[in-house]
Amino acid sequence: MARIDLNGGIRWHWTTPRAQDILRRRALPEILQLYREIHSLPQQELADLLGYSTSYVSRIETGSRTITDVGALRHIADRLGLPPHCLGITDDADGDHQLVIQLADSVLRLAEIARQAGHATTAVAELWPLVARLEARTADGHADLDTLRLLARARVGLGVALGHVLPEERLATAARWTGKGLSIARRLDDPALHAHALRHHGNELRKSGLHLRALDRLEQARDTARTTTERAEAVVLLARAAGAAGNAPVFDEAVEASRELLDQAAPTALLSEFTIHEVRLRGLMSTGRIAEAVRQLDRAPAAGLGATAQWRIIAAITAGQVLLRRGDVAGAGEQLNAAIDGATMHRLPHQLQRIVRAGGNVPDVQERANGALDQLRAEIAA
Repeated sequence: MARIDLNGGIRWHWTTPRAQDILRRRALPEILQLYREIHSLPQQELADLLGYSTSYVSRIETGSRTITDVGALRHIADRLGLPPHCLGITDDADGDHQLVIQLADSVLRLAEIARQAGHATTAVAELWPLVARLEARTADGHADLDTLRLLARARVGLGVALGHVLPEERLATAARWTGKGLSIARRLDDPALHAHALRHHGNELRKSGLHLRALDRLEQARDTARTTTERAEAVVLLARAAGAAGNAPVFDEAVEASRELLDQAAPTALLSEFTIHEVRLRGLMSTGRIAEAVRQLDRAPAAGLGATAQWRIIAAITAGQVLLRRGDVAGAGEQLNAAIDGATMHRLPHQLQRIVRAGGNVPDVQERANGALDQLRAEIAA
């Protein structure tokens, strides 16, 4: 159980395994004893908090006095900042919250599907109300571990979706949301969730230009991964971040590791020959190895059915950049114009900004990308 204090931080004393065991058993004597232990309270002060006599609290703690009255139990729950169901009481709010918990996992899955399909704005629209509901519940002190796990996932998912639909100058907002998800995930006994939050927060930090922090988070994600797929995805993102930071040694090592892990892990939207090739091309360009990037361009694998709209657009922009370096202006224009179409359709201002920067030698492409970007900005502002 967790509660938001006056400074906005979560009180984590109810999330420990011992506390969770006591709450699951609805053991009121142990709940009172643990509360006093956490807050270093003598029985007198707890009695004052509850409005009971010290001897009455003592009898409850020793089990010689059992409370079954619903009103009394609700009073104790309220004074201790616990949801009533922890003391065996159900009310309309708790019943409604249980429905939210049941539906939240489905909302998260549907939002992820929407984002992967290129509909990040739909994902944002799904996740905003879920995050607001979960945060309000947590702020009221009514949050168990399942709620906190869902809130961490929802915050991370919202940050990732925002990272698709926001322009570069506002990408720090996306990183803040994934960071808020990570702040919960790191405190819970859920290694997979922690690694998930680290991966996505690191990637949003990269997009925000905070390269050193991005590398730190992604290296942690790689080192704490529990499965080959988790490790492989962390390594691919680490390669992207190292390339963006101009760190050639880390980039080279991560690219090589990602190719090795690709043979061991189940393919995902992030983990494929197609995505690794794009990461390699962009990293070679960023680390000053233009000639090698040009040589690698013609070795691009087919996108395949598993490639998302986002990755196809990203790859087209990167290919356009390399083609320009090779002197193939016509080929670059074809790739960048296709990317403009995709970025406009899927409302991806950040990718349009990449095209604007890449299209300096192709004025008509740059002008078209700027026009599409202005339109998206106007829609976002509205």
